[in-house]
Amino acid sequence: MNSLFAKILLWFWATLVINTIGSAFVSGLSGSRPYLTRVVAFQLAEARAAYEAGGQPGLQQFMHRFHAAFGGEGILTEAAGHDLLTGADESGLLDRSREESRFRAVRLRGAAISRNSADGKYWFIFVIPHARLGYWFLAPQHWWMMAAGVFLCYLLAYYLTYPVRKLQRAVERFGRGDLAARAMTRRRDELGDLGRTFDRMADRIQTLVDAEHRLLLDISHELRSPLARLRVAVELARSGENREQHLDRIDKEAERLNSLVGGLLQVTRAEGDPDSLRREPVRLDRLLEELVADSSLEAQARGSEVRLVSAQPVTVHGDAELLRRAIENVIRNAIRHAPEGTAVEASLEAADSRVAVRIRDYGPGVPEEELPRIFDAFYRVETDRDRASGGAGLGLSIARRAVELHKGVIRARNAQPGLLVEIDLPGTGASI
Repeated sequence: MNSLFAKILLWFWATLVINTIGSAFVSGLSGSRPYLTRVVAFQLAEARAAYEAGGQPGLQQFMHRFHAAFGGEGILTEAAGHDLLTGADESGLLDRSREESRFRAVRLRGAAISRNSADGKYWFIFVIPHARLGYWFLAPQHWWMMAAGVFLCYLLAYYLTYPVRKLQRAVERFGRGDLAARAMTRRRDELGDLGRTFDRMADRIQTLVDAEHRLLLDISHELRSPLARLRVAVELARSGENREQHLDRIDKEAERLNSLVGGLLQVTRAEGDPDSLRREPVRLDRLLEELVADSSLEAQARGSEVRLVSAQPVTVHGDAELLRRAIENVIRNAIRHAPEGTAVEASLEAADSRVAVRIRDYGPGVPEEELPRIFDAFYRVETDRDRASGGAGLGLSIARRAVELHKGVIRARNAQPGLLVEIDLPGTGASI
């Protein structure tokens, strides 16, 4: 019997049966003793009167009526123990009764109850058939109580083992590779705590596995293009023509690879282990000012500029480097799509314990049907243009991951003209 459900059910059922029968037996002996004493004493008086008034025929009629009423055999004996109706010797049964008569109580011995008359002339013995012994202790109500108890034990066993079976199925699915399998329990007891502990463990493992899988996909996909350009630049450098130009190209691609891998590793590490996220006060207004200043050179090289429209003094709690990378990627994306002679506008506002960083360009914007996908990794609205401008389709994806790690939201909408990207973060009063 390896089933926990069966063990619990049988254990409670056996306990219930033993308790019910034992209680009925004890109550039958103790509770019914005075009653049986009076009954046997009364039957003794009635049998004696029938015998003295009608002799053996009168006693025979009384015994028939007694048997029909009580279902047992009645015996009236004289003081020596001989049956006054049949003449049989019942002294053995009376001897056992006399030993207990000193305690002035009715006892059960061999399914017989006896009582003697006050003058000692007669004994009345009530013999209960063995087949009907249970009748005197287990009434039909006891059987109904046991049946109800078995049903309640079944419900209890099911209640105790159901979350275990549910957790077992979730573990089996998780072990077969279904990382989305969860126990999803609402219980507030120890079994519920066990299920929630498994769910937290599964969430953690799924996050780690997904982060590692996404990192491999990101790196393998994105490294192909710069590596191919590196190989071409190396071959051209070996040819000896424009050697310095090709070496500069190799250095540029190597720096791009280093920056790309560093960004991916940083975000993936923080995403895989949220507890490693640094939580420190960050002056977001100063960070935005630094990013605007650092991005100005790149914007000028493209014939545009980055302008800080407004920046209220705001402090948030989080990882300064991840926040820097998220906002910088959005600004650089806006610079790549800003038409020559236009400005990329940055602003910072705070209201109701929330902080909003807004970055807007005056470019062509994004088709409405494409807006939900621009934060997906390697997604490009215009593939050829992005590749020509150096975009990998990864910057906004990294920005979204960094913002979500800070329990924030990043969204984009067309501003007519241009694209407006808004980063919504918890302020100082909110916990990350």
